[in-house]
Amino acid sequence: MSLFRLDASILPATSASAELADLVEAEWSAAHPGEPVVRRHLGTDPLPADVWTLVTIAGFVPEDQRTPAQRDALALAAELKAELAAADAVLLAVPLYNWGVSQHFKTWIDLIIAAGPADEAVLKDKPTVLVTVRGGGYGPGTPREGWDHSTPYLRRILADLWQADLAVVERELTLVGVNPVLDHLKDVAAERHAEARDAARRTGRAWAAK
Repeated sequence: MSLFRLDASILPATSASAELADLVEAEWSAAHPGEPVVRRHLGTDPLPADVWTLVTIAGFVPEDQRTPAQRDALALAAELKAELAAADAVLLAVPLYNWGVSQHFKTWIDLIIAAGPADEAVLKDKPTVLVTVRGGGYGPGTPREGWDHSTPYLRRILADLWQADLAVVERELTLVGVNPVLDHLKDVAAERHAEARDAARRTGRAWAAK
């Protein structure tokens, strides 16, 4: 058994998504002692900004006419896809940034799709946990209801396109205590934090048993 863990936070030392992912990983490791964990951190080691363009254009260029940069980009895409496909379980820690998907994580997705076939179920029936966090509140009746353009997209990619056996652990109001505008939500944020930690542990235990 092997676990592939990917983090996308640009602030790893204070990452709310990493905190929850650590709890999920701890449950998996307890059930699978000594089994390898393969890690990739896109927040601290981002993929090159132009790599998806290079891969895409290379697909329209005869192999013997590709540039060294295009060949390198194709090799990286193949490596990322193989890394994901080789895992027995997958843990993804992805925060919401500017109401959308982290650019680093989106590039990672695009490269795996570009490695082809585009509609391949690369995670078919594979136990997968998505940990996602949001700085504000996006629930029904809140001013920003419907502004989370990341989580629905990630569900479509992971569960519908890649056909993962997906569980999602979510936490909101992570910017309470950081942004003074949100100070009046301190008690609610503490409740959400505790609920998310409990959910991470429960999900980790159920996930590790698969």
